Amino acid sequence: MRIPRSAIALFCTVLQVCFGTVYAWSFFQTILVHRGGWTHTETAWAFSIAIFTLGVSAAWAGNMLSRLGPRFLAVTGSILFSGGYLISGAALHLDSIPLFYLGYGVIGGAGIGLGYVTPVATVAKWFPDRKGLATGIVVMGFGVGAFLLSKGLAPFLIVTTQGTLPLVFIWLGIIFGVILLPCSLALSDPPATAGPAGGTADEALEYGEPDSAVTYLKTTQFVIMWIVFFFNIAAGISVISFQSEILQEIWGLADNTIEPTTLAEYGATLIAVSSICNGLGRLFWGLLSDKFGRVTVFRVLLASQMVVFGILMTETNPWLFSALVCYVLLCFGGGFATMPPFVLDVFGTKKMSTIYGAVLTAWAAAGITGPLYVGYLKDVYPDRAVMYCFLIGILMLGAGYLFTYLLNDGRIRLGRPTLASTLHRYGIPLPEKS
Repeated sequence: MRIPRSAIALFCTVLQVCFGTVYAWSFFQTILVHRGGWTHTETAWAFSIAIFTLGVSAAWAGNMLSRLGPRFLAVTGSILFSGGYLISGAALHLDSIPLFYLGYGVIGGAGIGLGYVTPVATVAKWFPDRKGLATGIVVMGFGVGAFLLSKGLAPFLIVTTQGTLPLVFIWLGIIFGVILLPCSLALSDPPATAGPAGGTADEALEYGEPDSAVTYLKTTQFVIMWIVFFFNIAAGISVISFQSEILQEIWGLADNTIEPTTLAEYGATLIAVSSICNGLGRLFWGLLSDKFGRVTVFRVLLASQMVVFGILMTETNPWLFSALVCYVLLCFGGGFATMPPFVLDVFGTKKMSTIYGAVLTAWAAAGITGPLYVGYLKDVYPDRAVMYCFLIGILMLGAGYLFTYLLNDGRIRLGRPTLASTLHRYGIPLPEKS
């Protein structure tokens, strides 16, 4: 029985919601620093390793997707992601930072990478007529995943286990495994038919082009897309990694009578609300990119965030600070919604999974850069870390904005024109094969 493409989109979105819980890291960041005695830099390494491994494994998964299929990669990613939480729970019980890095960072991050690229590339094939909308909805799930964890699962498990953090991580691994595996088993590519549901309508355009996507990875257009994507992610992920702790500090300065437990609740609320903005941004900016173009959207994302980061450098009002952080997350999610259809527009459907996977290595690089420089600043310059963090963010966003003027939305064709591609361009049906 053929599964409707709407059901495929639903399964892909559920996968992304679970994998997106990684963005609730700052919920555990403060707890690990205060209870575990780890430094900011030590805890930041766990998140950075997870994002780095995510990006690298996503690049590999994108290249292997056509050979292994979405079901195999999604199931493997689900097992690794769930297993990473189980190992992390054991690491916390043994108070072993290296084992925690292995479980949460390497194994869990690899699971996210395999799982992330698969739903995005798969839903793009099922909805070639609504690329921006379809990928926007699916990656929106990744954005709101932090809400699920910070305001739902994590607080519930902390109360249930009476604050026993190892048990919290173990139960998270079990719960995610139960949800992820059935959804992963339902994934499949669309049937190889032309038209909106089949996702192969533009194959005729690619008949005369090189079979290997590696050729396209060497183009200037790909390099510039990678750089712009990197700067947008690096600026946003630096905020994501410490948003809860920064807000707690600002609230503490505004009112020193607030109890630590209340401050923690404020931080969790910011994670939850900003994660919704992260998710909505993926849908909102995805729709705008369909209407106004991918390059235009990236310019607006980067330029507007420069202004917001400038205000955040000295902002001490916790309410306004929270609102501005939410806008940063709105733009952060927008980059992830705009890039998949951008890759489709420029490189075509056949090469989408490989090239999009390669673009996600920018996520890996940003995952190392963003959280670590914030962690370093928090340890070395605790009183000025916030100001320095946003100043560096402005510089990165400015560089990304300048590089957008080297981008265009046009399709890249490296092969020589063929009869098939010429006929398709002028709307002439291809002759039937005898």
